[in-house]
Amino acid sequence: MDDISIFADKAIIPTDSDLIDILGSTYDLWQQINNLVFSKYPNGKAEWNFPGKKYGWSYRIKDKRRAIIYLLPRDKYFKVALIFGEKATQEIMGSEVSEAIKNELINSKKYAEGRSISIDISDETVINDESVISDIEQLVIIKLKY
Repeated sequence: MDDISIFADKAIIPTDSDLIDILGSTYDLWQQINNLVFSKYPNGKAEWNFPGKKYGWSYRIKDKRRAIIYLLPRDKYFKVALIFGEKATQEIMGSEVSEAIKNELINSKKYAEGRSISIDISDETVINDESVISDIEQLVIIKLKY
């Protein structure tokens, strides 16, 4: 799976119509996760971000000082990315979040802003692991706590 946004042209900010075309049936999951974050943090600010050609366009929901979650569009799927500080990481390790997510988090490189995880969201992901949306909800709750 490619690690570059399907939207690579800095001059064209993606629209909902673009997302529907590119994400296909996973667009509903995108909307579900987007709505989930806003249900936990109604004051969030959603915005498209273009950090450079290497990454392309990404969508993020922020609070006043940091990104809560990133949604990264790909061809027929997307990635959910979150960054956690040490306290949040420790809480996740003691939570009911899947072992796969815990392993990715604890094995990820530690940066000044914390450890990051990325979860692929595709039709196949949800069919094989129905708890992935529940895990993302728990991760958002923990992220907002710290």
